Amino acid sequence: MRLLLAIFLPFLAFFTIGRPIAGIICLILQVTLIGWLPAAIWAVYSLSQYNTDKKIDRAMSRRP
Repeated sequence: MRLLLAIFLPFLAFFTIGRPIAGIICLILQVTLIGWLPAAIWAVYSLSQYNTDKKIDRAMSRRP
């Protein structure tokens, strides 16, 4: 669901992962049609990094 949000409304994806400043910058970027594609790519990349960070946190918390 977040992936679709990152593609169609990139700025909202940043708000769902807790990065409101990046969301505002992304909104400014996506206001132009030329900036929409970089904004979507940036949001998808950030979402993948967020998921990776969550997996690392879970793995580290399981260690004795």
